[in-house]
Amino acid sequence: MSKETFPSVETLKGVGPKVAERLQRMQIFTVQDLLFHLPIRYQDRTRIRPVGALRAGEECVVIGSIAHSEVVFRKRRMLLVSVEDGTGRVLLRFFYFNKSQRDNLSVGVKIRCFGEIRRGLKGPEMVHPEYEILHDDEPTKVEDHLTPIYSTTEGLHQLSLRRLTSQSLQWVSQNNEPTLDLLPSPPRIDGQNVSIIEALKFVHRPPPEADTEALSSGKHPMQRRLAFEELLAQQLSLSKLRLQMQKQDAVAILPKGKLYRDLVDALEFELTGAQKRVIKTVFSDLSNDYPMLRLVQGDVGSGKTLVAIAGCLQAIEAGYQAVMMAPTEILAEQHLRNFSKWLEPLGVRLAWLSGKLTTSKANEMKALIASGTANAIIGTHALFQQGVEFKNLAFVVIDEQHRFGVHQRLALREKGIQDGMHPHQLIMTATPIPRTLAMTAYADLDYSVIDELPPGRKPISTIAIPMERRQEVVERVANACRNGQQAYWVCTLVEESEALQCQAAEDVYRVLSQMLRGVKVGLVHGRMKGKEKDAVMQEFTAKKIDLLVATTVIEVGVDVANASLMIIENAERLGLAQLHQLRGRVGRGTEESSCVLVFDPPLTENAKTRIDTMRNTNDGFKIAQVDLEIRGPGEVLG
Repeated sequence: MSKETFPSVETLKGVGPKVAERLQRMQIFTVQDLLFHLPIRYQDRTRIRPVGALRAGEECVVIGSIAHSEVVFRKRRMLLVSVEDGTGRVLLRFFYFNKSQRDNLSVGVKIRCFGEIRRGLKGPEMVHPEYEILHDDEPTKVEDHLTPIYSTTEGLHQLSLRRLTSQSLQWVSQNNEPTLDLLPSPPRIDGQNVSIIEALKFVHRPPPEADTEALSSGKHPMQRRLAFEELLAQQLSLSKLRLQMQKQDAVAILPKGKLYRDLVDALEFELTGAQKRVIKTVFSDLSNDYPMLRLVQGDVGSGKTLVAIAGCLQAIEAGYQAVMMAPTEILAEQHLRNFSKWLEPLGVRLAWLSGKLTTSKANEMKALIASGTANAIIGTHALFQQGVEFKNLAFVVIDEQHRFGVHQRLALREKGIQDGMHPHQLIMTATPIPRTLAMTAYADLDYSVIDELPPGRKPISTIAIPMERRQEVVERVANACRNGQQAYWVCTLVEESEALQCQAAEDVYRVLSQMLRGVKVGLVHGRMKGKEKDAVMQEFTAKKIDLLVATTVIEVGVDVANASLMIIENAERLGLAQLHQLRGRVGRGTEESSCVLVFDPPLTENAKTRIDTMRNTNDGFKIAQVDLEIRGPGEVLG
């Protein structure tokens, strides 16, 4: 059944213009979209638990009579309601309530409530439980299936989503449900044929006896049936997209190679074998008369930028323009420095375009680009905005592609289409992805790996230290900075949060500035204005700052060769990919470098695995494999 044959959500009862707009925010337009908006977890409301058997941390249904109800005034106004069922009492706390609620929750009233049990001073408690007043003659009833919990948006409640999903399941059942299956026969999952509608009905309304552990982990056979359909559809779509791309026309850039040879001769180091291999592949792609679309994956510091520059030189030498787009001002400026250092001596004219340029300077750059005077263009998302016109763009490089939306990436590519000719596109990422996963997720792309680091790079030594030994870490930073080295101190949040127990970057900056007399301390985080952030980064690059306190804003691409010490506070809160990216900010020079993971015990099993992995290896692909095992493919790919 094609998507067009499914009715709009606006045909469902309870969906007016406002609800439709909220559903559209989640990309839900039709009944089919609703059916494939799957639960993220489940609650068990199928059983009534005796109060005497309640345990802290569990969610459950309790039925009893109100034994006591009062409004108290402590730090804040609260409505406290005691419910008993003959086996014990549970206290219900309400911080937000009105007069009607207070009057209805009176002594002697029978009530059914659902919520998470917490351990209180005088016994079990629920805070703001869902509740329903019961009449004496009303039979005791519970749900006949596990209750699904969906991802939602502001103004759209769980109850509304459940009602709409029920209507959608009913519509499919009444409208020739087998046509929902696109395959000739249902695939066998764990020895049984399972249709799409069977799987959807089960996943949206699992019976009480369903394996909740398998459902919670996403490994239930019915979930796997839906995953199979989704993966098959994705692969067919990507294959179709790949075939369509190969039918498009592009300029065949035949390799002359003089500029590239001049670049290699001018380098103070030898390209690695992996760089040479990938460059050769890129040159081969550029010589085709259909557009290149290649993902180049390389670990932190593997030399992806030179691969991109080699491709740019081929296009420039053939008389075309090449562009490099980066996700942040900091990373784009770093590319500008590298391009200037390596390309300007070869006679290549550069243009730079970012959101922070003055109007007059931006117009000057746009004129250079439109006239073709500039043949290498570097910038941020400003490159694909209106008013930017290329004369003859033939080669596009997107750095850290996961930080751009698909529409942003395509917008830049569209700008290069002239007379039906499409630009070649090279996509780069420093986020290692296991090969099998990458080949599945990026099936529409050709795929290359730079799996070799430049010679002379010393491995980064990584140690883990508990929070109570934080003073030792401060002393280590002081010694390093006084010996002429530079260091990073990374905090995981910008503002203090009691729930996450992470030190705020502002607080750490103030404390370290006071403790480290004679050490110049700087601060950078994502909520600073772009100009402030860039000014601090430039001072750090110029060695005017010894210690940079930062949030994870420095995760991608910042290259300061003199920085040789990385402190990551609350390291247990970060994933492996992020820890690896942060560690990669050091070890870029000739000095021996270190990374200190400061953690707040006790560690969960997964956190312990992550920290042990970081201590034991610097190999991004081994780290990516462990990350895949811990989090699963969906999380690794974002």
